[in-house]
Amino acid sequence: MRLTDVIAVTGALPLASALPSWLPLGRRQTGSTITVDLTKTYQMIDGFGCSFAFQRANLITNMSDKTKQRELLDLLFNTTTGAGLSIIRNGIGSSPDSSSDHMNTFAPKDPGGPEAEPQYQWDGKDSGQLWLTQEAYNTYGVRQIYGDAWSAPGYMKSNNNENNGGTLCGAPGTNCRNGDWRQAFADYLVQYVRYYAEAGVPVTRIGFLNEPEFSPSYASMNSNGNQAADFIKILYATLEAANLTSQVGIGCCESEGWGNQVNMVNAIKSAGAENLLATITSHTYTGGPSRPMDSRHNAHTKAGVPVWLSEQCDLQGQWTTSWYQGGGAGEGLTWANNIYNALVNYNISGYLYWEGVQWPSPNTNEKMIRVDQQSPYNYEVSKRLWAFANWSRFVRPGAVRVASSGGGSGVKSAAFRNADGSVVVVVISTGGSASNVSIKVTSDGGGGNATEASAWVTDQSHNCESIDATVADGAISGSVAARSITTFHIPAPPAPAARGEKRERGWRFV
Repeated sequence: MRLTDVIAVTGALPLASALPSWLPLGRRQTGSTITVDLTKTYQMIDGFGCSFAFQRANLITNMSDKTKQRELLDLLFNTTTGAGLSIIRNGIGSSPDSSSDHMNTFAPKDPGGPEAEPQYQWDGKDSGQLWLTQEAYNTYGVRQIYGDAWSAPGYMKSNNNENNGGTLCGAPGTNCRNGDWRQAFADYLVQYVRYYAEAGVPVTRIGFLNEPEFSPSYASMNSNGNQAADFIKILYATLEAANLTSQVGIGCCESEGWGNQVNMVNAIKSAGAENLLATITSHTYTGGPSRPMDSRHNAHTKAGVPVWLSEQCDLQGQWTTSWYQGGGAGEGLTWANNIYNALVNYNISGYLYWEGVQWPSPNTNEKMIRVDQQSPYNYEVSKRLWAFANWSRFVRPGAVRVASSGGGSGVKSAAFRNADGSVVVVVISTGGSASNVSIKVTSDGGGGNATEASAWVTDQSHNCESIDATVADGAISGSVAARSITTFHIPAPPAPAARGEKRERGWRFV
């Protein structure tokens, strides 16, 4: 989705008028207990991220001021000082040129038919995305790299154009005079994976559609669920022949809205192709979920195929860096709540904003950081990025959501157990008064005796900043500011202590 399609993001929460978030103790609500039950598990978390498609990556990649370049990378990916994003969604190009914000293809010329030897021309840049992805991978440890094609190159499509929809030639129900291009397109996507591998970056997810029910005047390709299932089978076989199925999973279908995505998944199921999917991907521009996606059971995760909300943003609102001014669609607290709803109410495994960075025009909230294209490269960070930070910096890929309950009026929580054994409790306050909470972790009917914890808050005046958390009698206590998101992190339990040795950090069960 781009600005030309100004559709409001659904799900903004109507909140009360703003009050100062940090209040004297006398004005705090009575403390309440949040209970975390590690025995009750839900979906595995793949991560949080954003896109750098349509040459937005070049804002960072081509920046001559290397200090600011590093500052921007840190803001996006640093797990100590920034958002700690863990998924990158790159656009696989289809344009014969790089004018405007076009994503250029590495197969710009029709080789003479689908059976002819392709004429690949890799520029080693990929619209600035390759260098940025290398930095994210090598410097910040980002491991979920998702390449997604908005369209096949125009000559592979029924309308002979990368823009304005059109379908892939050879797809069921499509009649093209120049033949069946399905295998050629699958080969093209696998070649993209190879180019990134040669540059030291393993692509982990590959997609072939973006908003397939929509035919805008930029890169786009139409598909229904049956056509998608048909191509999934071809793409999977091509990945298998290249010995890539252990590394690269297929994502589908980036629908403009949840309703169409449900229809496509149902058609993919009926065609027997759902077991070939690694990820279900959807946007919510024309409607969000009303219940979790119904997908096949996975014995390892005790859930269906992981579902990502892979492109979310506020396209309508004017640029804002506000945390809360009344519940606007671009405000930081709104996005803290959006992520909560996705993970807790709809079992979403991956949550991605649209663009990580973008130039000032259009002056909208479709990006998390607004960056000038010319020196001195001034930039401005929205509170949306810091809302992400309270989730992504602490809830790491491979974490499993666990049950949490309690917290009191106007307070809600989500809890996770990371792969390293640490426990994370994210607490959101939507009310106008601060409160104190106590967190108790239980497992197998016993109590978790925490010995150490940290807490981090984002509100109007704080950007994922450390605050005090105390541990007493095995429980964690801390302050939750009004209209804030506060993340409590409990380190993993230490290795079993030798007899007589004192345990000093993390938590243990009794």
